[in-house]
Amino acid sequence: MPDPQIASLPEPPYYAVIFTSRRRGADAGYDAMADEMARLAAIQPGYLGHESARDAAGFGITVSYWRDAAAIRAWKAEVRHLAAQRLGHARWYADYAVRVARVGRAYHRENSAISAP
Repeated sequence: MPDPQIASLPEPPYYAVIFTSRRRGADAGYDAMADEMARLAAIQPGYLGHESARDAAGFGITVSYWRDAAAIRAWKAEVRHLAAQRLGHARWYADYAVRVARVGRAYHRENSAISAP
């Protein structure tokens, strides 16, 4: 998995989907599917970016950012994403939670390289 990056996002408001998970043991194709879902999400209307990290024990958090709730609903219903969700339930996740939040305020360090597009 590449080094985690901080997403460059527009000024709020926008939405965040917070996916927290605890993986079962072996990869069994997980990394390839995660990469494919990241590529697929990036071309969806309303997608703004994402941030993801996982520790050695299999605990991970991925936050994807979306323009509005309609874009999130469309992503949740995307056919290839639905297939990945089914595999996640059956094969990869011991436990997970999904939370959706509206971001009303955001800021970053003034001297960081992150800037809004």
